[in-house]
Amino acid sequence: MRTDLELRRALVREIVAGGALGDPALRAAFEDVPRHLFVPYYYETAAGEAGAAGGYARRWGEDPDPGRRERWLTGAYADAPLATRLRDGDLVSSSSQPSLMAGMLAALDLADGDRVLEIGAGTGYNAALLCHRLGEANVTTVDLDPEITDSARAHLATAGYRPAVITGDGARGAPARAPFDKVVATCAVASVPHEWVAQCRPGALILAPLATGLIRLRVTGPGRAEGRFLGTPAYFVPLRGAGPDAGPTSGAAGSARAIVADELFRFLVELTAGSLDPYEAYALWRREARPRRERFGVTVDGGAQWAWLDDPRGPHTWPLRRAPFSPGAP
Repeated sequence: MRTDLELRRALVREIVAGGALGDPALRAAFEDVPRHLFVPYYYETAAGEAGAAGGYARRWGEDPDPGRRERWLTGAYADAPLATRLRDGDLVSSSSQPSLMAGMLAALDLADGDRVLEIGAGTGYNAALLCHRLGEANVTTVDLDPEITDSARAHLATAGYRPAVITGDGARGAPARAPFDKVVATCAVASVPHEWVAQCRPGALILAPLATGLIRLRVTGPGRAEGRFLGTPAYFVPLRGAGPDAGPTSGAAGSARAIVADELFRFLVELTAGSLDPYEAYALWRREARPRRERFGVTVDGGAQWAWLDDPRGPHTWPLRRAPFSPGAP
């Protein structure tokens, strides 16, 4: 049986081979932070397996069977997402794929002294990586579910990190800890909460999953941010707690699959939900030569927020659903 250190080094080599972790300080974080401490148990799809409930089998580090313990440890260091919390058979929290996490952290252009707000505490592993890179005093992570924040806080403490772990509505950010230089969301949104922009310093970066992609915004002034999508596809559990408009829309995407089963087309349908029906989106998609994610962007300007193709003031723009205001938010 390979040790956690051997498995961790193998994971880092795999991520580096894929083109991520060019920042030596970020690579050191992945080399030093033990992921298995943050996933003492997780769930694998295992239909028909003895002991599986609802199609999932639980892997855990205290399993009395040595073969199953080895499977748990090996899975903890696989470059794959891990389902960590289920509720009524639905996934409500997970540990993201490490290579995707590495790409997202690289896209933040982290620098010494940066203050970072993470939306979605998850297992605490991503916050631990940020603590290793920036110091725990500069890291704040927020989640709505007290069970999630309690377990994330415990995992972080076990690994030797004590950032600010806040139980609250992620759409409201963390005003008492602002201002921030970077905001990273590990849950999907339908639009960018204006509180995030308001709690950032000028020049700050916001990175969030939106419409099966990752939008990277630069804050350019009070209430204003703009940027393009990364080329990376991204599927995350929706943000909860900010009302019915917090998460991504998917009804239109279901209709669109009857037209064409293409991942980039589904991105366009999600992005334009409420503005274009799937047939209009398909006509645009074909006319624009099946545009990739990098051609799309988002602008936040005061109370307005819109997505666009190629140019924020060009002919192809679509309003995003306004991020709901949380009562009591500053």
